[in-house]
Amino acid sequence: MNDPARLPPILRLGHPVAERAVLVGDPGRALALARTLLEGPLMSNHARGLWGYTGGTEDGRRLSVLSVGTGGPSAAAVLRELHDAGVRRVVRAGSAVATGPDVAAGEVRVVRFAVAHDGTSRALGRAPGDEIRPDAELTARLTGTGLTDLGVVSVDLLPADGGPPPPEHPGAHAVDRQTAPLLAAAARLGLPAAAVLGFPGPGESDDARAAWWQAVGAAAAGALAA
Repeated sequence: MNDPARLPPILRLGHPVAERAVLVGDPGRALALARTLLEGPLMSNHARGLWGYTGGTEDGRRLSVLSVGTGGPSAAAVLRELHDAGVRRVVRAGSAVATGPDVAAGEVRVVRFAVAHDGTSRALGRAPGDEIRPDAELTARLTGTGLTDLGVVSVDLLPADGGPPPPEHPGAHAVDRQTAPLLAAAARLGLPAAAVLGFPGPGESDDARAAWWQAVGAAAAGALAA
């Protein structure tokens, strides 16, 4: 019997997903990464514009690259469906806004912790200001490549979109809309999860943005490699 408290599924998976997945927000980024990271990618989902692809990799195992939408509510709901479909390890490949002078445009950083200041994390039982830690093994794999880590504050609405300035938190030098709720949702599901972020610069070229975005995706996929 269908649970009356649930709406119809967000995803309509036409091709099975892999046990490991790189999660992005934008469907166009999912397509771009699938073209470079996957061998023989097949589209797993295109419902609601959340494009997802699954294919082989150099280590001989399958990997999915999946769009989860923007913000916490979309990410948490999609992650639950992906978990139900068999996904067992995830890395968020996203972007954030720097709030400290030590983060330069075009950098790629590993998330050491995410601070919950968003509604989805609160709905998942996290108090405002809680530090949510990613999976230690996946994070070590990311930092083991030489990438520097930092903390990120997750909010519902970025200041540029009309939201208030993010609360200051020691060690947190970035703000985004998705890392804390994604990690909170993953923890609720018992799903190992980590995150790596890129930092777009004002007025940067399409080529420059594509280059750092590929670096973010490659780092995420590398952390999930066998």
